Amino acid sequence: MDFDRLVEEMRSLSIAAGEKIMEIYQSPDFDVRSKSDDSPVTAADEAADRILFAGLTAAFPDTPVVTEEQASTHTQQVTTFLIVDPLDGTKEFIKRRGDFTVNIAYVVDGVPIRGIVYAPAKGRMFYTTATGETVEEHGPFDAGAVGQQTPLRVSDPDNAALLVVASKSHRDQATDDYINRYRVADMKSAGSSLKFCLVAAGEADLYPRLGRTMEWDTAAGHAVLSGAGGKVVRFDNHQPLLYGKPGFENPFFIATSPDVVLEKA
Repeated sequence: MDFDRLVEEMRSLSIAAGEKIMEIYQSPDFDVRSKSDDSPVTAADEAADRILFAGLTAAFPDTPVVTEEQASTHTQQVTTFLIVDPLDGTKEFIKRRGDFTVNIAYVVDGVPIRGIVYAPAKGRMFYTTATGETVEEHGPFDAGAVGQQTPLRVSDPDNAALLVVASKSHRDQATDDYINRYRVADMKSAGSSLKFCLVAAGEADLYPRLGRTMEWDTAAGHAVLSGAGGKVVRFDNHQPLLYGKPGFENPFFIATSPDVVLEKA
């Protein structure tokens, strides 16, 4: 894989998808439908998916692409592939809360090694560079010109006063019970894959997810966090979270700065 080209394509395609998403987001109204699993889908999900899938398959024809919005891609058995969530945080999009993202990741041997998370309504873009380090680019965003970048690094946490981030739409009692086992100085909520990015930027130390997620929900954020020195581990045994699993479904997991002392499941 040509990583310079990969990062260039991921960045430009994310910007194009984000522009289409914001066009629909800012319209007076948009249709919301339910998929077979009862999760919501909008015209923005589908329009962004068309942009990303067409662009990635054209640029990297020999690399399999898995995308949330195309069930036909979910039956692939792959360990090295591109994986896309064209609009992560559809519930946040529908509620017009802004915490939604465009996500692309490149997975090699089950490990997300490059990725981008773009939050067009928030004006935040996080991605791994060609050499694997994570940066936040500052807008306005132009597909033809890279803006100012800030290198990101996870926090040096104080285990007696942790900063925790949790899901805005999927918070439950099990998550609260787990968080309460830590000494927490501050607690914040965020939607979509932005939670990984807050840990990558040192704005949070710990993000536990005790709920159902799919690999397209997490791979890009996982890559961004890894490039900033963080890690994502399974909740049950604290082993690395791997990708290319049957059905692309994740177990519960914890995204964290590596110096957080994790509580046992």
